[in-house]
Amino acid sequence: MSRKTTNLSKSTAQTGRNDQLPNSQSDSPKLAQYIGFFAIGYILISTVFMMIQTQVTLNSHLVTVLSIIIGAYIAVYKFIKHHKRALGRDEINRLVFGGVTVVWLLTAVYFLGIWSFLFDAVSREVLFEMTMQQPLPLLSALIMILVLTFISARISILLLNRLLDPKRKPS
Repeated sequence: MSRKTTNLSKSTAQTGRNDQLPNSQSDSPKLAQYIGFFAIGYILISTVFMMIQTQVTLNSHLVTVLSIIIGAYIAVYKFIKHHKRALGRDEINRLVFGGVTVVWLLTAVYFLGIWSFLFDAVSREVLFEMTMQQPLPLLSALIMILVLTFISARISILLLNRLLDPKRKPS
């Protein structure tokens, strides 16, 4: 009676393939803290620009774009520092959408704070009547600012990710 030896290489190759799936959930980092870094950078630079605007008038769109660029820089820099690699395409998309969502939530909170604490009843009524009589300019301005924030966040995260990529830097 002859004994057959088992081929161990097949079983190890199969288990090795399952452990090294490229898109497994354990390999993808949680981006919530990097969205938080984006928000912190955005808040800090917006505050600095608000202080500067007490002395010098600046374009509000320029301030928004620069604030988003600085927030994106902080988020991408921290991600690359922690993970020693550049962001992937899906991570870039999640960071863009998360960052813009946080920017708009902060803007809504800021507006509600102004509405509640700065405006009196007459100012609120005038603003409400203006909005009801001609809502199209307000809606078009909101859509344009939303598009501006998405485009500036996407471009800045893509460029900064490419610029700060540790594999692209000469050693």
